[in-house]
Amino acid sequence: MGNILLGVVADDFTGASDAASFLVKEGIKTILYNGVPDKPPGVEGEDLAVVIALKTRTERKDLAVSLSMEAFRWLKDNGARQLYSKYCSTFDSTPEGNIGPIIDAVLETFGYPYTIVAPALPVNGRVVKDGHLLVNGVPLHHTHMKDHPLTPMWDSDLAELLRPQGKYPSLKIPHDKLALDKAEILRIVEDFGRGKAHFYVIPDYCDDAHAGKIVEVFGDIPFLTGGSGLMTGLGRKYRADGSAPADIVASGTDGKALILAGSCSVATLRQIETFQAAGGKSIKMDPIRLADGTQTKEEIWRQIDASDGEAVLVYSSDRPEQVRQAQQAVENAAHMLEQAMAWLARMAERHGRHRIIVAGGETSGAVTQALGYNAYLVGQSIAPGVPVMVPMENRRLRLVLKSGNFGQEDFFLRAIDMTRGDTR
Repeated sequence: MGNILLGVVADDFTGASDAASFLVKEGIKTILYNGVPDKPPGVEGEDLAVVIALKTRTERKDLAVSLSMEAFRWLKDNGARQLYSKYCSTFDSTPEGNIGPIIDAVLETFGYPYTIVAPALPVNGRVVKDGHLLVNGVPLHHTHMKDHPLTPMWDSDLAELLRPQGKYPSLKIPHDKLALDKAEILRIVEDFGRGKAHFYVIPDYCDDAHAGKIVEVFGDIPFLTGGSGLMTGLGRKYRADGSAPADIVASGTDGKALILAGSCSVATLRQIETFQAAGGKSIKMDPIRLADGTQTKEEIWRQIDASDGEAVLVYSSDRPEQVRQAQQAVENAAHMLEQAMAWLARMAERHGRHRIIVAGGETSGAVTQALGYNAYLVGQSIAPGVPVMVPMENRRLRLVLKSGNFGQEDFFLRAIDMTRGDTR
């Protein structure tokens, strides 16, 4: 069995691949599992990170906690030195959970006094300043996330976001206190924690220097939480401890590409427009037409299969007002769209389209469940946090799974280019 340096549990598949990509970039061999494995990692004697992707971001709270704890227990049972709860860099949580309840369950189950809450990813414009989460300089609840159809954000203060869903108090470490030396910061933490069963520490995190300091001060505690930003610093720490560099799998393969976009983020909408402006073939999947039978997934597949182009984009992405209208008109519209996208991914694989590119966390989760692969080698990144992945059971396939908010405007074109050609 491999030596698990870090065990990460992510609340969706794109978040898992995001975290894994930063570890790979730092030379840490990383295996990503779709769900809790039923056996130890099949790697003997190597240092590695293990990332477990769940689908718990919008799951019912009790089920989200139960699934997460199953994953954390598997990691502990298989010798993971350190645990990490990975959630979105825009927090993406309703007042009921699930971030706080999962953190609390880990703290209580394993007897850890505290953890840090660090969702920032500065390379993608997400920073924590004075305890507030900002996206490209704008407080979270003033960004497009305030209109998210599933997890609308009502505040940018992380302590306030945690208050209704977590049981314990928060200690903020603003940037001026983060400039103190490690011993002084830990004294502040110790003083705050005196007499408290558990608590959360929210450090400011605006740049790579802050990330380095957070890892210096808190990098050895047994349980961390946050976005993928800290993975770079943790990877460097493990390498400094003597971990061996990872072998990077090839990005290219044969076959045509299929792009499936279910995200309604501003970034994904622009990426769709850029692909279309470049002359790419695209097909709009309409939930109302799917529901009344005037559009079918079989009809969409026939259009894909008949295309002479290298890539076809199928998208259900739309503006928030159109999404709300569809949700009102069609019961379980989101689930119906996800399942149709997943069916198309299966058809693509069966018919030799070995490059499948997906935008949106929920859509990615449905696609990976449909394809049925449970373990992936993580390769090079197309954009920060978005790697090419190769199923260990099918080394011919290349999967690119993008969180809705991630990637450049020409992301789809870059993904097509990077996955092109059998370079093995």
